[in-house]
Amino acid sequence: MRLTHLIFLLYFFSLFNCKQTNLGLTKIEGKQIQITDTLPIDSKIESYIKPFRDHIQKDLDSVLAYSPNSYSKSNGSFNTAIGNFMADAIYSEANPVFKSRTGKDIDMVLLNLGGIRSILPKGNITKRTAYKIMPFENSIVVVALKGNQVDSLVNYLCRVKRAHPIAKLKLTINENDKIVEAKIKGKDIELDKVYYVATNDYLYSGGDNMSFFKPNDSLYVLNYKVRNALIDNFKKVDTINPVIDDRFIQIK
Repeated sequence: MRLTHLIFLLYFFSLFNCKQTNLGLTKIEGKQIQITDTLPIDSKIESYIKPFRDHIQKDLDSVLAYSPNSYSKSNGSFNTAIGNFMADAIYSEANPVFKSRTGKDIDMVLLNLGGIRSILPKGNITKRTAYKIMPFENSIVVVALKGNQVDSLVNYLCRVKRAHPIAKLKLTINENDKIVEAKIKGKDIELDKVYYVATNDYLYSGGDNMSFFKPNDSLYVLNYKVRNALIDNFKKVDTINPVIDDRFIQIK
């Protein structure tokens, strides 16, 4: 009996001692650590990343072209030199890619003025220049639009009266903001024709209230970033000298 009693007590105490205690979170404490240049540098980390940083800096600062003047998106009412350069560069670089895949040509280009984030500076033009002008990861897409949708595109440009970069489209409005002339590659816009419009994925998705891209006949994703097209164009030219022209003007 004593042995049985002892075994029972041992079993009871083992169950009691093995009982799990429910724990709960009662308080969270923390502090903000400012990330500034006053923080001590870890020499091991610094020595590890230095070769990579030096390689990237050298690549970004490699000279690709030269600009005799500085160009800003604020210099111009309906079209700007830097915007014209960007739209023309996109056409020049994207059209061969599009044609190789579809057998068709891009009819026009439309970008957004707000996408130009820096000036095109006077002096040497580098990859870093392209990253400053276009820091976003926007890619080029080509949208197949019917003529009536292109009319909506033209009406949008007339309504907002901003120097959104365009190429291969010529647009003239009068003092009352009415369309005097609208041509693509020198020809009147035909309502029943399909036009292939190059733009970026942000605008295709409705950015800057450009709702006229949807619905559409087809969408072609080129997997080609706007920034990379600029870099490729920089490499092809010796001197960049864009101008404000008559692609979008208002007559009085």
